[in-house]
Amino acid sequence: MRIGLYPGTFDPVTLGHTDIIQRALALVDRLVIGVAINRDKGPLFTLEERVEMLQAECAGITAKCGGEIVVHPFENLLIDCAHDVGASVIIRGLRAVADFEYEFQMVGMNRALDDSVETVFMMADARRQAIASKLVKEIARLGGDVSRFVPPAVEERLVARLRG
Repeated sequence: MRIGLYPGTFDPVTLGHTDIIQRALALVDRLVIGVAINRDKGPLFTLEERVEMLQAECAGITAKCGGEIVVHPFENLLIDCAHDVGASVIIRGLRAVADFEYEFQMVGMNRALDDSVETVFMMADARRQAIASKLVKEIARLGGDVSRFVPPAVEERLVARLRG
């Protein structure tokens, strides 16, 4: 069984994330969405809320596309999380060259820790390349329309949190 790990903070989950999730399902038998706790980023949503939003979105994806998705919170090293879930591949989404520079360093470090775990980069769909959770939160905070960037249920929670 090919198990892939797609890690991130998902604060909040965006349409860019769901695009990568759908396409990654074609590459693996089981896709584990690793939700990073990452206290340094100061997330807007709690870990439990981010897991709930991802589980809801992934249920819709599996109903539509099939496949198996597991949402798994983690706070350890990414390579250790890969071991914990039995993943042989880490899936990373790229939007631009700036993403690649950071990801390139991460791959090098992960390969030094365990060269048996591969990393696969997936380019974001052209319509989704500008979407970043940080920017979505800023747009919502300033009263802008984020409906083109996040799923409807996520938009509802985001607006309630920031404007409520």
